[in-house]
Amino acid sequence: MPSATYQSRRGELLTYFDRTAVEAWTRLTSDAPVSGIRATVRAGRDAMRRTLLSWLPVDLRGTRILDAGCGTGALAIEAARRGAEVVAIDLSPTLVGLAHERAGDDHGAGHVTWLVGDMLDPALGTFDHVVAMDSLIHYRAADAVEAVAGLAARTGGSILFTFAPRTPLLAAMHAAGSLFPKRDRAPSIAPVADRRLRHLLSDAPGLAGWQAARTQRIASGFYTSQALELVRR
Repeated sequence: MPSATYQSRRGELLTYFDRTAVEAWTRLTSDAPVSGIRATVRAGRDAMRRTLLSWLPVDLRGTRILDAGCGTGALAIEAARRGAEVVAIDLSPTLVGLAHERAGDDHGAGHVTWLVGDMLDPALGTFDHVVAMDSLIHYRAADAVEAVAGLAARTGGSILFTFAPRTPLLAAMHAAGSLFPKRDRAPSIAPVADRRLRHLLSDAPGLAGWQAARTQRIASGFYTSQALELVRR
């Protein structure tokens, strides 16, 4: 069962993404013009999505993929076009509705099942690959690792996820964000040093049969995120 801190944080994220920031995220994830700052975030997210997709097999026919925290669905749609059966889940009903609307019937050779709920729900079943792009960066490192371990128990191939690497710039942005009134803040990210994260992963009982493989940091203006691939030993 997810920890109390995971559950509490999940509630904050639901409020933010489903109410406070719906308009901003709708625009950011579209082709509509955005400010210079948001343009760097859009470019960074696009680059990260391309990276994660490049780590999956080119031919995904016959595979089942979990898009854990699918947002507006761009990654799920691309995986389906490559033949995957994708379960795309997000805690925000508004974002999932937008994803479904944007996708229409454009699933290529595969299929996307759009769901609202918790990406850690065991009822989702088992998967060949799990992708969690920028959906764990708001949680404490210990909670994020626990989430990854829970997903690993139901994954046969690889787990691709991103984390916020602890850098001087991100530390400064985090400190600056704490000066804003609480009602005006977006949910803060939880930066973690690469070495500490790997240590937590190696010590997690549920990840005893897994090892870290590829990693890639994407830095684009106000967007900094690092992808990590876990594969079975």
